[in-house]
Formats: sequence, C-alpha cells, structure tokens
Amino acid sequence: MIQIPAVSVKPLFSVLVVTLSVLLAISVLAPRSIFSQTSFSSLSRGNVDIWSVRRMVEWRPCKWWLQGHLTALPEKSNGYIRIDCYGGLNQMRRDLCDGVGIARLLNATLVMPKFEVAAYWNESSGFADVFDVDYFIQQMTGFVRVAKELPSEFASKEAFPVDCSKRKGQFDYLESVLPSLLEHRYISITPAMSQRRDRYPEYAKAALCQGCYSALRLTKSLEKKASELLLAIPKPFLALHLRFEPDMVAYSQCEYTGLLPSSMEAIKAAQGDKKPWTGDLAKIWRRRGKCPLTPKETAFILKALRIPTDTHIYLAAGDGVMEIEGLTSVYTNVVTKSVLLSGEDFKSMHGNTKAALDYYISINSDAYMATYFGNMDKMVAAMRAFKGLYKTLFLSRRAFSELTYKGLRGKRLRRALWEAHREDFVMGRGSALPDCFCEFKL
Repeated sequence: MIQIPAVSVKPLFSVLVVTLSVLLAISVLAPRSIFSQTSFSSLSRGNVDIWSVRRMVEWRPCKWWLQGHLTALPEKSNGYIRIDCYGGLNQMRRDLCDGVGIARLLNATLVMPKFEVAAYWNESSGFADVFDVDYFIQQMTGFVRVAKELPSEFASKEAFPVDCSKRKGQFDYLESVLPSLLEHRYISITPAMSQRRDRYPEYAKAALCQGCYSALRLTKSLEKKASELLLAIPKPFLALHLRFEPDMVAYSQCEYTGLLPSSMEAIKAAQGDKKPWTGDLAKIWRRRGKCPLTPKETAFILKALRIPTDTHIYLAAGDGVMEIEGLTSVYTNVVTKSVLLSGEDFKSMHGNTKAALDYYISINSDAYMATYFGNMDKMVAAMRAFKGLYKTLFLSRRAFSELTYKGLRGKRLRRALWEAHREDFVMGRGSALPDCFCEFKL
C-alpha cells in the first residue's frame, strides 16, 4: 500500500500531488504484458518484442465492399451453380469464396457447396457440419442469390460438371462457363487456383469478399466449443501455426539432417515418388525459402523477435507435428487443443471441426504467427485485419535460410532476423491480400 504524505499546501496543488503519486504507484506496480506498447527508452535498449514496433501500414476492408453501393441483382437468374470444394478446411473455404464471386459474375443462384473431404480427412463432414447455413444465406442477401435446396426440377438430377482448371479471369468464365450454365441450368465447378480476381467487376468482388469474411460463421455448437477452448487458454497468448508434419516436409522436397529417427521414418513414408532435392539443387531450393521451419528453428526466430520464453502459446497445428521438443524445450507454456479438450470430446471430432477450432482461436488470439503462408494463414491474417487485430506476422523461411547460408550464427543471426521481420511488420506485409483489403498508411 503506497502512503501519500499530508502536506500543507493549497487545495489545488495538493490534489495534483496526490494524483501524480497515484499514477506513479500504478506505473510501478502494474504488471507488464508482452503485448502492451512500451516506451521509447525501452525500445532503444533492445529489450522489447516485435509487437512494440510502430507500424506504418495497415490493411483494412475496402470501402467499395463494405460501404459501396450494391449493383442490384438481375430479376432473373441464369441457373444454379454448385461449388465442389476439395482438400482441407481452409482450402475448401478458399474455393467457396472464389465460387461466390463466380456465381455473382455469371448471375447464377448458388446452392450449398459440396465438401469433398473423404480423400483428405477420410470422413464425410459437409458444409452444414461446420458453418451456419441460415446465417450464410442471410448475410449474402443483395450480394448473390443462395438457395438452401434445389427446385424439384433439378433436385433429382446431378449437376453438369464444368472443367474450370484453366479459367483465369472474368472473360474465361463468361465465355466458357456461362454457355454451359445457360444450357444445363444446373452445373458444378471447382474454381481454378490461378484465377485473376482483380479482373472481376466490383459487384462480383464484393460478393466474394462478403462470402469470405462476413458470411461464414461456425455452427452454434462448434462456436460454443471454440469459445470454451478460447476461455481455457491463459491470457495473453500467441497463436502459432507451425507446419512441420511429415506430408508437408515430403511435399517440400527438402533435405534435413539431425532429425530424430522416428521423424526421418515418418517423412520417408510420406514421400512416395517425391524425393528430396540433393546437392546444389537442395541448397538453391532452401535459399529460396521453400523448406518448412523446424520447431527448433521456429524457437530461435521467436527469441530473435524477443518473444519472452514464458509466453503462453497456443499451437494451432495437427497432431502430427514432428520434433516439437525443439520448441517446447525453449517455450515451456505451449498448449494444444488435444490437451485442453477432454479426451473423449477430442476423439469424437472430425478433421474439419478440429481445423475450425484452430481457425477460431487464431483469429481471436492476442497475437498470431505462422511459419508458412498457406490457405489458413492467408484467411486468418485477413480476418484479423477485418477485426482490427494487427499483431500478425509470418516468419520468413527465406530470410532464415539466406542469413544462415551467409554464415551468420548466434547474436549476429538474431540481430539480422530482427531487422528482416521488423521491416515486414512495419510495412504490414502478409497482413491481408489485396482482393478485399486496401492499404491504409498510418
């Protein structure tokens, strides 16, 4: 308890002294958070984390999407279109987002998407198992027509499949896909990964953005579980998306030395026909930043960015992450959903619902870092920008590989990594994609 001495001065001056004393006591006794802003003197001593660096650029939702005048939907629809989504949850979410834009571009009525998850998760969960269907339809009002069920004339028919693998822009879809829609009236597509969204008219881009960032909400039961999980994580915390699973490493075709025998066996089993590059090709591939960061390398970069080792970290990753001790031996307060959820509850969940929990925690975390820039990371970064949460950073595999290739080690390497990531954070690189977000200079 701080005692304020009594002084015989004028009342106004006495109040001022008391006020200053209380403020001093608060500043001394208040706990420091790793996510709070710090003073310039602390910055000059180099003992603050990356989040204390002042940003110069932020990404915010474009006005033409949120505040623009919507182009009225034509009176008559050209037909029905179903989006067939493949892969993991966030890849399917990306396909759905693109599909919404294409449906508006073609003046089609969107039917509930088909989630092709069997090949990826070996399960049968669909769109309605993860997302709130009624909320999606309500949020898309005015942007694009959405039908919960097909009319009777199409209900018993299979959609006519249209190959969109080579479609790149609005003219490709209008010239190649629209005729099939007009002829068959009910088609299915999988959007091309190479499409040029920037070529879309604003009304189609606005529909895409609305569908991607405003209309997708988890089912009530799944959101309740996600909220409970969020409450169980000690605050403040960093959500870390760490990608070092056997299939990811095998896909990268990168060479690693010094891994545990069990990790090497798992990687070899996942490789199949994809063999790692060797010799000079392996060095070039690594220098280009193509190789996933190991947990040990991730811990080194976190320390370089001055993230305290007692930071609470939620590991947003699958259960197959290898070499995890390389992280947990340095950062000891790491938790996962499998630890926080009851064993029976966790086992009963599908792969898609587990991925949805990671997504929910990541967009609501105090800070977010990722060792990769994949579908989940792009979506999480954009959603965090949408919510006004800018403590988001992607760890640079390329910077790490190039700096170590130059022979930097220890303090010199940490200092160089700090500079490389500080520049990214200041300029807001990776905070969002320009499809729906615009730069805002501070």
